[in-house]
Amino acid sequence: MMRTAFYPGSFDPVTNGHVDVIHNACRMVDRFVIGIGIHPGKMPLFSAEDRASMLMEICGPYASEVGSRLEVVTFDDLAVSAARRVGAGLLIRGLRDGSDLDYEMQLAGMNATLAPELQTVFLPASPIVRPITATLVRQIASMGGDVSAFVPAPVQQRLAAKFPPRRG
Repeated sequence: MMRTAFYPGSFDPVTNGHVDVIHNACRMVDRFVIGIGIHPGKMPLFSAEDRASMLMEICGPYASEVGSRLEVVTFDDLAVSAARRVGAGLLIRGLRDGSDLDYEMQLAGMNATLAPELQTVFLPASPIVRPITATLVRQIASMGGDVSAFVPAPVQQRLAAKFPPRRG
């Protein structure tokens, strides 16, 4: 039986924290599906296609190395509905700290009611990536800051193209 996991998020942009979770989860499953959530009211920095491309470029080789098939899909409905569509039995969630745990426990409880066949798996972030959020990365990059410690090199290059260096 193939074990499939679903990891939903915005991934705007892909951070080292996302990569940490993906690497850890890929070792546990045969098929790992990343779900890029599309929300009509939000204006993402990167298109869904760009985010999918970055995720495959950055995480695809590692997934193959550990014997997991990596896929990226988009969804605009409930994460549990998307997880069902891809045949997932596991819903992957990353945890950075206690405040994440509180929120994620509420979400896991609601998801368990909506989709009892899905098991939520929490993966703690490695200490070095715990403070990283995509929101902070976008803010730092937009103000000309160095985000190289927070994102993989291909993402850093794409951010630099979006936010040319400031003068002064």
